[in-house]
Amino acid sequence: MRARRTTTARPPVTGFGMGTGRACVTTIPAGREIVIPPGGCTGWHYHRVRLEAVVLAGTLTRVLHDLTVEVHRPGTAFVEPAGIGHIHLGHNLGTEPVVLHVTPRLPEGTPFSIPTPAPAGATPEVCLHHTH
Repeated sequence: MRARRTTTARPPVTGFGMGTGRACVTTIPAGREIVIPPGGCTGWHYHRVRLEAVVLAGTLTRVLHDLTVEVHRPGTAFVEPAGIGHIHLGHNLGTEPVVLHVTPRLPEGTPFSIPTPAPAGATPEVCLHHTH
């Protein structure tokens, strides 16, 4: 299963500023929305540029190039460094879609990620359809 990617320009979000009781407006940076359905997996890949991601919904399980596992719940953020030395995959082990907001926004037609073979030692259990 592949993740669905869309480019988004997020509207300002209105909230209360850090316990001041005063309203503030925060603009979420433009980027892409990534949706991974339940049971879905991105496949092994890397990015040409550094990415910052925020989990908007669901729980994302990432397997990194050294086979360490990171779990990200809604409201958490993480960084994906650029380059082939940082291959990884994202897996949705939950029952609801994982929704990510990822920056930077790349020019149309620019590949968002580059597929790559799995690192040495990766087993089919990591992501059933994306071990190679």
